[in-house]
Amino acid sequence: MSTGKPRDLSKEQFWRRMLRLQQRSGLSVRAFCRQQGLSQPSFYAWRRTIAQREAQTPAFVPLELLPEPLPLPTAGANDCGLELLLGRGRVLRIGPAFDASTLRRLLALLEEGQP
Repeated sequence: MSTGKPRDLSKEQFWRRMLRLQQRSGLSVRAFCRQQGLSQPSFYAWRRTIAQREAQTPAFVPLELLPEPLPLPTAGANDCGLELLLGRGRVLRIGPAFDASTLRRLLALLEEGQP
């Protein structure tokens, strides 16, 4: 259990907004902080804190449970062991002898491309 200070959500929301604005502005951190009247050390500390929090946040993927078993794959489905329905109408078919590390890398790349 953490013995530190409880999170101040309004402060975190403020700094998340400032981080987004700085990225979009194209300004250096120094110039952005000067323009906004922010402390550079605070900016860097919050950027590090938020990055750490985001790294700890688990990613949730919506799943749809089907009431009936899937029909047997057709000859064109390459004898899939698993079929993932992705956003934008994409389908990922995974054969029974897939490489887990390659699949993890592929899913991470696909997730980065999501809006």
